[in-house]
Amino acid sequence: MFIGIDEVDWASMEHAYGSAEDVPMLLRGLVSRLPDERERALDGMYGAVHRQGDVYDSTLACIPFLFDVMGRAGLPDRGSVVELLASIGGTDLEDEDFPDDTDADRPDNYAMARAAVRAGAETFFGLTEDADPQVRRAAAHAVVRFADGPARVFAVLRRRVEREADGSVQTALIEALGCFARLHPRSPLPAVDLLHELYGTLTDPGLRLAALGQLAGRAPERLPKDLVPTVVALLRERSRVPRAPRTDDRPETDTLVGRLRRLRPADQEGSRLLRTLHAALGGRTVDRIALLSGQLTSPDVADRCNAVWMSAGLFREWRGAYEEPVALIGDQLAADDARMREAAVSVLEDLFELAAPAADRLAALVAADPECWVRRWEHGAPTLGGPLRALARTGDPRAIPALAAVLGLETVPHDLGYVVAHLGPEAAGLAGPLRARLRCVPPDSPDVCGHAGTTLHALALLRDPAALPDVLRLLHEVPGDLPRREALTESAVRVLDALAAPEAIPVLRGLLDGECAVPAAAALWSAEGDPEAVLPVLGRELGSGRPHRRRAAAETLGRMGAQARSLVPELSVMTRSDEVWQRTAAACALWRVTGDPDPVLPVLRAAWEENLYTRGTIAECLAGMGRAGEPVHDLLRTEVVAPRRHRARTGGYGSHDVLEDERLLRVCREALSADQVLRSKHC
Repeated sequence: MFIGIDEVDWASMEHAYGSAEDVPMLLRGLVSRLPDERERALDGMYGAVHRQGDVYDSTLACIPFLFDVMGRAGLPDRGSVVELLASIGGTDLEDEDFPDDTDADRPDNYAMARAAVRAGAETFFGLTEDADPQVRRAAAHAVVRFADGPARVFAVLRRRVEREADGSVQTALIEALGCFARLHPRSPLPAVDLLHELYGTLTDPGLRLAALGQLAGRAPERLPKDLVPTVVALLRERSRVPRAPRTDDRPETDTLVGRLRRLRPADQEGSRLLRTLHAALGGRTVDRIALLSGQLTSPDVADRCNAVWMSAGLFREWRGAYEEPVALIGDQLAADDARMREAAVSVLEDLFELAAPAADRLAALVAADPECWVRRWEHGAPTLGGPLRALARTGDPRAIPALAAVLGLETVPHDLGYVVAHLGPEAAGLAGPLRARLRCVPPDSPDVCGHAGTTLHALALLRDPAALPDVLRLLHEVPGDLPRREALTESAVRVLDALAAPEAIPVLRGLLDGECAVPAAAALWSAEGDPEAVLPVLGRELGSGRPHRRRAAAETLGRMGAQARSLVPELSVMTRSDEVWQRTAAACALWRVTGDPDPVLPVLRAAWEENLYTRGTIAECLAGMGRAGEPVHDLLRTEVVAPRRHRARTGGYGSHDVLEDERLLRVCREALSADQVLRSKHC
């Protein structure tokens, strides 16, 4: 095996971590007799040679040797090698999105990888008949994606569907038929007909669900009229069929592959079936909510757990009336199954105010289990426990006693201060514990930024006048050469800005020539309201080449309103910047300074359409304009009726995407509602 592997100049090649000299060792590890060595080798292949889907020169050089492993009957874990090779082969290049900062030759590597896998695709035909079910399962997908001759591929799939006895392979074959129908939409080969036939003739409820999921994505017109009741009934029937407990004789290795395997759902096949169906239904939120409700009330814990994970994608991508499924997810917090509770908390903590229907369950869990208030990690600082964070993010004041208690611990979670913003006026009770915490921070500690930063953030939100002496003390006593001192100073200055305290004026004036000049100028304006003291500083920063400081300066000028008129020419120039955030900040400031919408509205319209992330800022500006912003209110009206969340995107998401989208909708509606009120008064 591996003839010629030592003749390859691996040292001249690279992978994600530099030299590819270790690749021969990884390849040989894939065929080791020891399971833990095979898993570590597979982890190395995914972690370095094919990291996050990348294709390096060393990845290309591995392809012939992976085919060699794949073709050796009897070797264990060959199915994983088939999956790895298929992943390296990727998808059609025209379906790929390459980032702007990608190396120029990277698409060529992808094209060469796909060509190399396609050149050996004849092997996949034989593997569909392999004795190892794992190999047959992986080969079903690979033969569709890489083999030439649609008629031959379809014939193989049809034959294997008729003969296959292993349930997991049968499911993979049905999914491969759906993939075939997608790749060959105009083919006369009856892939959709076969899927419809399988749904009608198969008796196994899981296989019927698999066929329904593929039909939903390829031929929704052929779905049953009563889709949701049908799916829920099939789920109930499937859950009544005894499933063998998940067994895995592979070792507990400390590898990413091993950790991911341990995190898989207890019913991985059921999870995949429902994920396929939910993805196919897309924006049909009414159907998906009804389906989730059916799943979440199932007597089978695996079905409910799968539903919780399915819900996350729905909530973060589509807008809808989610009170019922959120409340049902809250009910899972009382389950005996730890995996279920963890899944429910994980989903709820990213919903913020939308998690309110589950607040009672969260509050009960927080009250009953102080151990869930803080999560401690093997490496790194502790964080707030998921249940407490989720409860605080709903804005529920029942989180406040637990947060106050956490502030009294020896080590406070670094993210605690960031939940204060969601608690409103009720959070005032945390001011005392936060001040006490700030007094305990040693100013010369190397990690003073980590200890004090989140506390300062919370105190700025609370605007607690009693915090002023502690904030000034910190600014005076922190050593000048402390790492990240600038970030700490900026956090402290933001507290002074919120307090607008004249006592801070001397300190703030001393910061106007440093790295924190803009936040210091903003705080100085709040404290004394003297434009002559801050306009020279802000004008200087507007002309700097540092985007973040230019944007912050423009925002501060917007706060000053007409007092900043002397810098209108500079703001006007900035509205023509090549960078969208610079233009947006300058346009919003220009409106607040001049009150003239004409030069501003075209800039805001263009930015709204160019960059989704600017929409919240722009909507707030338009809300402040009143009827002056009416020429671009079509943007707001379109947004509030759009079914998809404005930040929704394929392949990833941010934990605050739902929060920001709900805020955007609220501001848009407020602006439009105010406009209607003004219209009615005018009439």
